Amino acid sequence: MLYEFLTLYRDELIKRTREKVARRMAPRATHEELENGVPLFLNQITETLRLAESPRREEDSSIGRSAALHGGDLRRQGFTIGQVVHDYGDVCQAVTELAVETGEPISSDDFRTFNRCLDDAISQAVTAFQSQREDIASHQENERLGFFAHELRNLLQTATISFEVLKRGELGINGTTGQLHERSLKALLDLVDRSLTEVRLAAGPPKRIPIRLAEFIEELEIGASIEARSRNLNLTVAVVDYGLMIQVDRQLLASAVTNLLHNAFKFTRSNGHVSLTTSATRERVRIEVEDECGGLPAGTADGLFLPFEQRSGDRQGLGLGLAISRRAIQANEGLLSVQDHPGRGCVFTVDLPRAARVSTTMPAFGGPQG
Repeated sequence: MLYEFLTLYRDELIKRTREKVARRMAPRATHEELENGVPLFLNQITETLRLAESPRREEDSSIGRSAALHGGDLRRQGFTIGQVVHDYGDVCQAVTELAVETGEPISSDDFRTFNRCLDDAISQAVTAFQSQREDIASHQENERLGFFAHELRNLLQTATISFEVLKRGELGINGTTGQLHERSLKALLDLVDRSLTEVRLAAGPPKRIPIRLAEFIEELEIGASIEARSRNLNLTVAVVDYGLMIQVDRQLLASAVTNLLHNAFKFTRSNGHVSLTTSATRERVRIEVEDECGGLPAGTADGLFLPFEQRSGDRQGLGLGLAISRRAIQANEGLLSVQDHPGRGCVFTVDLPRAARVSTTMPAFGGPQG
């Protein structure tokens, strides 16, 4: 029986399957797949055959359940669906080749059972993968909507209360309550902007068109200078070469850089300084936002781009800004990184492909703002 053949030659089949998996160009094999995955695949198929060859026909339904559980385990261990399907195929080839070489008498009925088990195993494993992926996606979407609704309610409540106080006419609009009302409205705007960016990212490929970098920076500077003054900060925007061009989705890039500026203002101490600079090489354009946040705790730089991570006691906002900004930059074929200067601040760098230069004699935009 084929079940006995797999049991007898288990070590040799594992060795041969590992060799096949290691030689595969795509999907490339991982260490976990070679060391632990291959034995798991062979064990699962062997157990499936044992059930299929059992005289108790009611056990045949266990084949699908075993494969489904196996597929779920592999998904949790980080295997891709491509690895699962290809590894089943590699096991099948190893069994067939070894049977021919050893001359073991495996009947056509045994091979039909073997192929049926493989089909069932692959089908159930793929189904388990898809089911888990849908469950995870649904959970993440519910979590995201929950955070959004909770934050939206808090901000609306704060804005409503502060407006009611101001409406009585007992306090001036420029006082603390007025500032609280203004911050709430700005936070609501940021929340909506981030949500729109998420929708844009999920809607499909970005609409990338050539734009002039100087004009793009000038538009950002107008709103940024107002926010800087409202927070008692100094903003410097360096001169931009008017001929520099980039090919991007303007809305996505504007959302990302605006969020970087917003974070810089949020974490820079009062009377501090924030700068927005640009530079270019023959192939790349860099946009840098430097703040005076005092630096990051050791080992936290990479975590800044994870959803819901925040880097100070100021918990306003969902902590999604930098994660969404990185996705928006990546959608424009760019990179977003951070350089920490302990005791001083951070420099966030947007690195984008450069488009063909446009010749012009017009002056560049940019300049210091107080």
